[in-house]
This record gives sequence, structure tokens and C-alpha cells, in this order.
Amino acid sequence: MLNRMMAVLIGLSLTATAVAGEPAQQQNWPRWRGPGDNGSTAIGKYPASFSSTKNVLWKTELPGLGCSTPIVWNGKIMLTCAAEGQDALLAFDWSGKKRWTTTIGRERKGKHRNGSGSNPSAATDGSHVFVYFKSGNLAGLDLDGKLLWKTNLQERFGKDSLYWDLGTSPVLTKTDVVVAIMHKGESFLLAFDKLTGELHWKTSRNYKTPVEGDHSYATPIVVQRDGHEIILVWGAEHVTAHTATDGRELWACGGFNPEERGNWVAVASFVLVNDVAVIPYGRGSRLAGVSVGGSGDVTATHRRWTREDSGSFVPTPAAAGGRVFVVRDKGEVECVNAVDGKTVWKGAFPKNRAKYYASPTIADGKLYAPREDGVLMVANIADGFNFLSENNMGERLIASPVPVDSRLLIRGERHLFAIGQR
Repeated sequence: MLNRMMAVLIGLSLTATAVAGEPAQQQNWPRWRGPGDNGSTAIGKYPASFSSTKNVLWKTELPGLGCSTPIVWNGKIMLTCAAEGQDALLAFDWSGKKRWTTTIGRERKGKHRNGSGSNPSAATDGSHVFVYFKSGNLAGLDLDGKLLWKTNLQERFGKDSLYWDLGTSPVLTKTDVVVAIMHKGESFLLAFDKLTGELHWKTSRNYKTPVEGDHSYATPIVVQRDGHEIILVWGAEHVTAHTATDGRELWACGGFNPEERGNWVAVASFVLVNDVAVIPYGRGSRLAGVSVGGSGDVTATHRRWTREDSGSFVPTPAAAGGRVFVVRDKGEVECVNAVDGKTVWKGAFPKNRAKYYASPTIADGKLYAPREDGVLMVANIADGFNFLSENNMGERLIASPVPVDSRLLIRGERHLFAIGQR
């Protein structure tokens, strides 16, 4: 706890001394849910009131559709997007000026109204950046946009059989970029060398489920345990842990569909709080906590708690301070203790027929929750639920907000916005 407090204090100090116009070096957002894989940050001050014109530091037009969340590394903002029928990675500097566009291959368009061919978010290790698209295109680039290698997973391993648009983002180990492919038929994890794109390993991950239960749009998380990297994966009604060196399964936890219901697809990803994986499932009807660890089948020993009255279907929960913040598809909000699964408080954003598809973000003691119709809700959650504002960005919002150095990056259907106090 002391180390964590010191890290926050050091971070705040660095923020205060950062060069004007540049983000503090430690304030990066290297992958979809941020450096902690929890959709939250403890650093920075972020406004509660804004719009497509109010508190806009800059906005820039995007060349095509994409639902991926931007990533940030040392002042460089990168996001995947369609560009003239091609899968592309775009980079902008901290002032919003486009620095480069690199095309990867032919786009495969989305079919859901809130989908695209560029749903997965990019991931960076600070030296390289990696991208994955619905087309199956997977690529590694340097931070100047030079394409180092690319491959097409669907050409090599077969087309996906997902009902909707591919959603899982690539994750990084020390040596590899890892992609989870979970759908009807053969499902597996793939690990490619980050520098060369060479396939290091492929491991099967197959479970028999009712219809659509084997489909997963969730993103894995890489963790360190006893000096080793472990890949945690959610999908096909199981949480599994795999070695980063060869993909070997270490343990598995099931029991997520005892009634064997159909169409219990995994859309929302899980969030990790210390050693508890909090997993939304059951099409938004259930929530469970699983202790990370063990060996073999840990269903009977590591399932800590189960809720049959809470959960989210599409938005992935955020976490901060040992608590999990669940935004349901219709805007209900619940704060849950990760240790025992008990409700700390409940709240709700104003009712509307539009739904929440983007995953919420926590920054500056506030919860930012985008609604599909382009309204971004803000609530103070420092002491319970206190609704603050609804902010109309004027275009659909499916990506998660990214808070870095007191700027909130909002990716809309047509523009990328930087929001902050002038």
C-alpha cells in the first residue's frame, strides 16, 4: 500500500513539472483499458462539463469508421481506423496534428450498427505498436509508423464464425503479441514474436457450450505471478490461465452456465482487482469473482462469490480502490466490493432508449460513461453516486474515453476530441 501511495505522489510531482504542451512521461495509456487494465487513472484533473464545442482543446477529423479506443505513448496518440477501404493505424501528436497513417491491408467492414472493421484497440510496449482487425490482419510497426511485419490470421487459420464484429484486442508479453480467437469451431490462442511476426506457439482452447456460448469478444489480461507472465482469458464459459512461454493451460474455472442456456456470449471483458477476476456474464444478468491461481480445474475451490442480480452485457467494468464499477447497458451503475461481491452503492444515469456500448472510464474521482447516441455521462463517485452532467458530443460514441495528463481523449464516429480546461 505504501509503495502504491508513493507511486501516486511521484506521479503527481512529475505531472506538476511536465513541460507545457507535453504529457508527463509516466502518463501513458498503452492499451485498451490503460496501464492497469482497469479503465482508471489516479492522475490528472478532468472536466465534468463539455461538448463538441465546449472545453474542446482540439478536434480532428477521422478518415473512416472505427470503434477502437485510442492509445497514448509519450505524447503520441494512436488509433486504428478505416482509410479508403484499408485497415489503418493513425498517429497524432499532443496538439492533434496527424503525424502519419499506415495502411495494413484491405478492410473487412463491420455489420453491427455499433461495430466496424477496426474494433480492437492497438497495444504498445513503448518501442513498437501492434494492431489487429476484423479482416484478420495482424501487424507490428515501430512508433514512426513503419510497418515491420504483417500476417493475416484468417488466411492462415480460417475465418472467424462470430455472429458479430470481432472485438478482442491483442495483448503483449515480454516477447510476444498474443491474440485470442474464440468462436464456434476450433478456438485457440496465438503468440507471435513482436520483432519478426514469427509464430511462437498456438494452443487450442475448446469447450463444448450451448449455441453462441463459445463466442467471445473479450480481451485477455497479462499478469505477473511469481516472476512469470500469465495470460488470463475469458470466454466459452471458462476463465483460464496460460503460460506466456508456450500457452500451456495452468488452471481453468467453469460453472458460468449451469442451466445451459443458449446465446450466453461473452461480450464484456473481465477486470482484475488484486487477485480477484470480476467477470460479467449471462447477458448482463450475473457477476462473479474468481481467485486467480491454483492448478487444474479450480471451479469448486476458487469461485469466491456469485451475483445473480447484477452484471453488464457489453460495457466492461472499471476498477479503482479495490472496488468495481459496473455500468449496465441501460445506464444503471453499481459499485461492488471485489473481495466479497457485495454492493457498496447503486445509482443510475438518466433514462434513455439509447444504450451503453462503450466501457466506462474512471478519472479524477469521476465516472465517464459514453452512450451510443453520442452523450457522455459524468458522475462523481468519490463518495457514492452523484450525477454531474450529460455532454452531447454530436456523434456516436462507442470507444472508451482515455484520460492522460488532464486531457480526456474522446473518439467519436467522425472525430477525435481532446477535452480539457483551457
